[in-house]
Amino acid sequence: MEDRLLTAIEINKKLIENFGDDIIKTVKAYENELYLEIKPDRIRELSGYINHEMGYPLVSMFANDETSLIGKYAVYYAFADRVSGILLILKIGIEPEQMTFESIAGKVHAAARYEREIKDLFGLNPVGHPNAKRLVFHGNWPRETFPLRKAYDLKHRPDFAKEKINFSKVISAGVFEIPVGPVHAGIIEPGHFRFSVAGEPIINLEAQLYFVHKGIEKLCEGESLEKCLFVAERISGDESFTNAYAYCQAIEKIAGLKIPERAEYIRVVFAELERLTSHLGDLGGICTDVAYGFAASQFKMMRGWAYGIADELCGMRFLRGVNRLGGVRKDFVAGKEASLIRQLKKIRSEFEETEVIIKANSFFIDRVENTGILSAQIAADLNAVGPPARAAGIRSDVRKSFPNRVYRQLSFAIPEHHNGDVNCRMNVKIEECYQAIDLMLAAIDSMPAGRIRESITTVAPYQFAFGMTEAPRGENIHWVMTGENNTIFRYKIRTPSFCNWPALCHAVKGNLVPDFPLINKSFNLSYAGNDL
Repeated sequence: MEDRLLTAIEINKKLIENFGDDIIKTVKAYENELYLEIKPDRIRELSGYINHEMGYPLVSMFANDETSLIGKYAVYYAFADRVSGILLILKIGIEPEQMTFESIAGKVHAAARYEREIKDLFGLNPVGHPNAKRLVFHGNWPRETFPLRKAYDLKHRPDFAKEKINFSKVISAGVFEIPVGPVHAGIIEPGHFRFSVAGEPIINLEAQLYFVHKGIEKLCEGESLEKCLFVAERISGDESFTNAYAYCQAIEKIAGLKIPERAEYIRVVFAELERLTSHLGDLGGICTDVAYGFAASQFKMMRGWAYGIADELCGMRFLRGVNRLGGVRKDFVAGKEASLIRQLKKIRSEFEETEVIIKANSFFIDRVENTGILSAQIAADLNAVGPPARAAGIRSDVRKSFPNRVYRQLSFAIPEHHNGDVNCRMNVKIEECYQAIDLMLAAIDSMPAGRIRESITTVAPYQFAFGMTEAPRGENIHWVMTGENNTIFRYKIRTPSFCNWPALCHAVKGNLVPDFPLINKSFNLSYAGNDL
């Protein structure tokens, strides 16, 4: 795709020129969402063209039970033009008596896990999928039980089943399997990792997640807009703010509400504070996994200082209760500007000194360089996002591609690295720590006076929109369809961890088994953010 800004009208015209007979209906929603309903038997060709010829990655894919609205199930395919900041969404309808759709995973590799998820939750079968085994449900979940169909009763407790879920096997002389988890040392959440090894080098890694699947998307069906904001904040503890932020964006779009400018600035301060806190924890974890105790302690100390800022601002280190539909709960920054500036400059000064020390340690650098390389091609194929993608040369960031009016006014650069190893992921996070501090300082300096919230009274039913934020782990996408009486009809959440778990499994190949904790920590993916 040529590197220039396209409008939604131009994108639509281009698709009509090439696939006019396959497009049933076109709807332009808001400033940057273009929906095309297409013939189901043409989804493979059209999605392949959008992904390969136009260069738009598949950033989300999900199903919706719309049988009560249009008599069909629907599958949505969201592609992103990250140059122009436009979401292109294809929609197909599936008759209830059919319950199948054509897999696009062979052409658009990022679709593979989405299609497996849809099969588990809706019972829609992706015909032609290369390996459509269970993703969300383990062997104890009964077949032909699909919880995201509207007919499924949330209070129903299905009987336990006993079905074996097979892992991929590498069969050769001298190849052994090492099972790790799902219960791990420490207090991390559960996940099972099956290594195929020849001695210590890793040939293959397969991860089984969803041990803490919570049914969040089902829990939100029929609930009020306010209650679902409460749930959004609790998807993943260390991304509370950015998940709530994305949810609020979607609802505010649907309501046609432009929130006060001061509220936008306050949201930017909290989003960057969450990024700073998360990255400091990741950097400390990387140092811990190479037994670099001094540096680990330094980063943990600075993370404690960042938590202190969060406590001073809102009384909650996980930043819950900050967002409200239409803005923020209160003016958290007013009267605290001088204290915030002083504390942020203190963190920056300590951070600069620590960076110089760790980068002068040749033993440390030798341990992280060329370890856990994620290639640019695999990162692109899987739509890896956030620091892992930027470390591999994919310079995408929601704050640049889909900016709100405040990020559009603030100046910052996307880190540029290309080796895709632990060292590059570490350096991306180091640079983003500086950026987060600078963005907070700039936001505090530029923040106008005024209101911090507009009220949302009534939202029309069966309207839908995307909310997008750049969470600490990367591109974070929430899609909301409203229901009757200010309720939620469908809430689809795609956190960055969903995209990056498969990328991690590729990054460890060819490394030694003892390298896995270090590589894993450099990605620092969320189990809870994946196991919705």
